[in-house]
Amino acid sequence: MQQEPIWALGAMSGTSLDGVDAAMILTDGDQIFEFGDTDYRAYSDAERHVLKDALGKWPEDDTQAALDVIQTAHTEVLAGFDGAQIVGFHGQTLAHDPRGRGTHQIGDGAALAEALGVTTVWDFRSTDVELGGEGAPLAPYFHFACAKWIKATAPVAFLNLGGVGNLTWVDPNLMKPDAEGACLAFDTGPANAPINDLMMERRGLPYDKDGALASKGKVVDGALELFLEEPYFRRMPPKSLDRDDFSLMLDLVRELNDADAAATMTAMSAAAVMQAMEHCPTLPERLLVTGGGRHNPVMMAMLRAGLDCDVLPVEDVGLNGDMLEAQAFGYLAVRVLRGLPTSGPSTTGVRAAVGGGKISRV
Repeated sequence: MQQEPIWALGAMSGTSLDGVDAAMILTDGDQIFEFGDTDYRAYSDAERHVLKDALGKWPEDDTQAALDVIQTAHTEVLAGFDGAQIVGFHGQTLAHDPRGRGTHQIGDGAALAEALGVTTVWDFRSTDVELGGEGAPLAPYFHFACAKWIKATAPVAFLNLGGVGNLTWVDPNLMKPDAEGACLAFDTGPANAPINDLMMERRGLPYDKDGALASKGKVVDGALELFLEEPYFRRMPPKSLDRDDFSLMLDLVRELNDADAAATMTAMSAAAVMQAMEHCPTLPERLLVTGGGRHNPVMMAMLRAGLDCDVLPVEDVGLNGDMLEAQAFGYLAVRVLRGLPTSGPSTTGVRAAVGGGKISRV
């Protein structure tokens, strides 16, 4: 059975704090054979408030209320699936400082395994950070499998526009994701999180739906130029960010009206991607966009205007952009179970390919 494909159920709660994505995937930890059922459980306003209050906290801080939200939400959505042979449970990142205090995801995988009656893999990032890696992004080896699944024959890049943006450049002509030159991955910069914060602060809304507010404003070049002076953009990858590392964005648009602030911050997130693309070994044939940002037509138009490759939502190649990260953690759970690496020097900067994750069996 160890080499046969199995049904894995992955779950993801990202930095945008919207809810829990859950998805089934049939994989042997190398190839993708089939994508299965998906579901989503939104956080209530009260739950989102609890989680937002816990951001930036470390293990010695009191995060019990946030943990209760995470455990309840995940148990509720994952219990609705049948046939899962293993669960991949990311938990919720509260703080990420790989060059300092480390990384902190809340979530009790052992308790979840017991509640569901299914072996659960969790705490995916800690080992990578302990061995000198950034601990993020963790989806690149899954992106490599996706490039194979869509039968790509030239280098492609996957751009996840969640709370933070991250990019994976993939050469699908190589055999394994940890082969030299197969993957390069890193966080591009802020994506939706600061725009969401702006919308909540100015309008009491969770996000700029369809880029409606940004579409009414104009980009203020001076603020954009100041943003691009941030030293992070000149650092060579691999590199990663915490959700609030670019909180200065809100200060840069403080004096602007709502529409101009939204337009300028959207341009900042797009410009961060453009800066990131300069680190790719070659220009990818296609930039495949996943995450909530692909639903923002203003963001997508800015990317298309500024890049010399096709910019497409991942749906255009048959993938599910709302569930790709959940599928990734199902895929990674099988890799952990089978002793395969989940990150390496070109994705997180860890010294050698490493498999992260704890296994809680039932």
